[in-house]
Amino acid sequence: MGLTVGNTQDNFNYKVVRQFALVTVLWGIVGMLVGVILAAQLIWPDITMNIPWLSYGRLRPLHTNAVIFAFGGSALFATSYYIVQRTCQVRLFSDHLASFTFWGWQAVIVAAAISLPLGFTTSKEYAELEWPIDILITLVWVAYAVVFFGTVIKRKTKHIYVSNWFFGAYILTIAMLHIFNNLEMPASLFKSYSAYSGAQDAMVQWWYGHNAVGFFLTTSFLGMMYYFIPKQAERPIYSYRLSIVHFWALNFTYMWAGPHHLQHTALPDWTQSLGMVFSLILLAPSWGGMINGIMTLSGAWHKLRSDPILKFLITALSFYGMSTFEGSMMSIKTVNSLSHYTDWTIGHVHSGALGWVAMITIGSMYYLIPRLVGQKEMHSTKLIELHFWISTIGVVLYIAAMWIAGVMQGLMWRAFQPDGTLTYSFVESVKATYPFYMIRLLGGVCFLSGMFVMAYNVLKTVQNKKFVDAPIPAGNLAAAH
Repeated sequence: MGLTVGNTQDNFNYKVVRQFALVTVLWGIVGMLVGVILAAQLIWPDITMNIPWLSYGRLRPLHTNAVIFAFGGSALFATSYYIVQRTCQVRLFSDHLASFTFWGWQAVIVAAAISLPLGFTTSKEYAELEWPIDILITLVWVAYAVVFFGTVIKRKTKHIYVSNWFFGAYILTIAMLHIFNNLEMPASLFKSYSAYSGAQDAMVQWWYGHNAVGFFLTTSFLGMMYYFIPKQAERPIYSYRLSIVHFWALNFTYMWAGPHHLQHTALPDWTQSLGMVFSLILLAPSWGGMINGIMTLSGAWHKLRSDPILKFLITALSFYGMSTFEGSMMSIKTVNSLSHYTDWTIGHVHSGALGWVAMITIGSMYYLIPRLVGQKEMHSTKLIELHFWISTIGVVLYIAAMWIAGVMQGLMWRAFQPDGTLTYSFVESVKATYPFYMIRLLGGVCFLSGMFVMAYNVLKTVQNKKFVDAPIPAGNLAAAH
């Protein structure tokens, strides 16, 4: 296949790509297993035998960090390093810094896995880790930015492929998110206090916290979408012009949507309205991107019948469209008055997290991992097909249960008697939710089972094979991507 084993400047650096790709699968299992334990805890509170380190309040932030930053983050490092090399036709800017980002990021994840169950937390969503870990994250992220942008600067290709624009935007924005959302005053080695207070703290939290959704979980994974869908479909992106519009419109708008998390709070009404307006505007670029990705299959629709990787990638886009529509709708104040603090929010989060992020990641990994051992296909296509259906059923069960439960909760909580008393007690709403928690747990178990199928398939794909570094095409023979 013309692939060589080695680490010379004539080859791409696949070492760091394969490191991140393989731990992606591992952290996916760990993170989703914790999610399943949490889903079970809401049905059987004593399932963890009242061990304080395994309580819901301590495992919940661990689940968030494991699935977003460990699973999703590792996948983003792997794919961005692979894509930026392939599309720029050069080796990574610095092998040493790239290696530091891998080991540094894994150290962050392990530190989170130790500190959060012990109760060391800032209690800020997407910014739970205490200040010493924050400093390490900063160092890793600066190294990541240097490696990525350094590679783009030394590119041999004339144009910067659209995926790299999306990755670049996410790297810069997450740097800003991390710095401002984590400004804190250390009180001890394991405790700090936010630099902000009251409503200002809440505003900063969600102004930047929503960018964890907007950029870490959306813009970044669109970088994957714009590379792996055209590659797997063997078709050019439907509209390159639309991808540019998608990029600028999405990224300029996402920054302002955060206040929609704070409807019906102490936040000034005009700020809430601002968040709502920008959230509604977001629907246009979001669906533009979805259409661009799906329509890339024009002339290749038949491939969906036999290619389960494409099924993952296209289904992911469908959930992307659905989640972004739902997010915009839930930001409308009248709708939010029903959905606020209910399990509808949980359904929305997971339609994005499982349906969009996890599925686009899984599809991308199935494309990427075989190429790291000089193959074009995974060990078993049938197992990918099995994984797809298990995951899809799991997502549908999960989010449908949470949607129904959420709307039911919202209606029960707002129901009043003629004398002004509540029609239902809170306990009654919890009792009514139990059947849906069972369905949610079943959905989570399905999705987790799919990850074990994936792990087996990955193991068989790389077993007894040499990892390879593909040679960099020479001169004018270099393909754009």
